[in-house]
Amino acid sequence: MSEIKSPILQVRHLSKSFGSHQVLKDIDFETYHGNVICIIGASGSGKSTLLRCINMLETPTSGQILFHGGDITEKGTNINTYRSKVGMVFQSFNLFNNMTVLENCMAGVTKVLKKDRKTAEETALKYLSKVGMAEYINAKPNQLSGGQKQRVAIARALAMEPEMLLFDEPTSALDPQMVGEVLEVMRELAEEGMTMVIVTHEMAFARDVSSHVVFMKDGVVAEEGEPSALFGNPKQESTKEFLARFRNQ
Repeated sequence: MSEIKSPILQVRHLSKSFGSHQVLKDIDFETYHGNVICIIGASGSGKSTLLRCINMLETPTSGQILFHGGDITEKGTNINTYRSKVGMVFQSFNLFNNMTVLENCMAGVTKVLKKDRKTAEETALKYLSKVGMAEYINAKPNQLSGGQKQRVAIARALAMEPEMLLFDEPTSALDPQMVGEVLEVMRELAEEGMTMVIVTHEMAFARDVSSHVVFMKDGVVAEEGEPSALFGNPKQESTKEFLARFRNQ
């Protein structure tokens, strides 16, 4: 008998308002083990707010976020434990500037996962090697390029050995020549089966790497589907207009 897969994460009827301004309206989607979901849309469409709600950096106004069936928006949820399983990579890296690359990657392993220093160091080195940053373990973030910082940030998230990763426009703060090195790391993670939800402006990456694409407009999911369908034959006029800008790239 084949095993019935259940989603890792479900977003149900999620809404978020800042004062009288409603940024997210009745968002629904779910992700399964090994899925790569890319969320695309114009600036201001609510993509990053959605990701910040999933990570509970913003508290949803209404709706549910279910992780393995448990609603993490309920009072009493241990958010640090949840975040150790659902990691996040930010567009501005968010590294600790007073720590070395190695210390940045060890911090969560010792503080949140309560692992001993030797285990934390071995884990950090493993993932820094994976993203090609092992030779920079003693460097401070201000000695690194943007692309290198982002690869360290990815290694830091991976060192927690999470079930899934959230990426909030991980290449938007990078110089064009550094974008490729970060996308390559993410492409490899996708090939290895890492579950990811990625807010991105990189349309070719979304088309080629994702298993599912969500197009957001004005705080709602305007269209979603497999990349071949959404990029090849979008149904909504707003999706067609948005994608038309990227056709010639």
